[in-house]
Amino acid sequence: MIDTHAHIDGPEFAEDIEDVIQRAKEAGVEKIFIPGICLKDTPHLFEVCQAHPHYLFPMIGLHPENIMDEDYHQALDQLEQLLTAYSNSNDITSSPIIAIGEVGLDLYWDATHKKEQLEVFERQVQWAEQYDLPLMIHSRNAHKELMEVMERHRNSNLYGVFHCFTGTEAEALDLLTFPNFMLGIGGVLTFKKSTLKDVIKNAIPLSRIVLETDSPYMAPAPNRGKRNESAYVKYVAEKLAEIYGTNFDEIVLQTTKNTLKVFKKLTFFDKI
Repeated sequence: MIDTHAHIDGPEFAEDIEDVIQRAKEAGVEKIFIPGICLKDTPHLFEVCQAHPHYLFPMIGLHPENIMDEDYHQALDQLEQLLTAYSNSNDITSSPIIAIGEVGLDLYWDATHKKEQLEVFERQVQWAEQYDLPLMIHSRNAHKELMEVMERHRNSNLYGVFHCFTGTEAEALDLLTFPNFMLGIGGVLTFKKSTLKDVIKNAIPLSRIVLETDSPYMAPAPNRGKRNESAYVKYVAEKLAEIYGTNFDEIVLQTTKNTLKVFKKLTFFDKI
């Protein structure tokens, strides 16, 4: 299994990150991808990943909820400098950025800075095109706005993941029209009252799904309400096996294949 989205560089894991990683390995998690959310935390993100080479992999990006926490123009400039250094490096082991993320739009709590969110997202979409890296896209209460941005880039080389998908069948079908994108499925799938299981069964082929936890958030049953961690991704895989009427191993095999299709840089690490 691969956990394609886990914030284990955060303060919630400061005291026991080594134990968290060990439990993930014991649960069968082969790799964990860690999204960037702001400039100030990026050095620590890299430190955490460098302490666990070939197991933890960093992304780089400015999350929509963080754009007003710092001068976002300056933050974007400095993040792009890191991307430029990465693209010019001949040593992939020293520059392990595997995606642009976590980026996107969030109008759930407050749409006051919608214009700024759109500006920041658009620039980072352009990075993905320029540097040939996948996008890890966050979208909450912003499907219409997301689709407007994506339509402008429909004929480009974009690929990536629509992270934490919990939407309707219609929204799923919209997103699936972008053939180089996967839908990230996490713990919400296991919630008793979640409608996501029906959406998946009716509208989303297994060939378009990747596993994620979004830890420390949204822990799956039977650990709902607790701190989420990468080891719990197995519960998502088990639920998918139930929905698709197949076995756990087939879910792991197919979602891993889907992940490697999107995160192309990983093939370099597997050869090292």
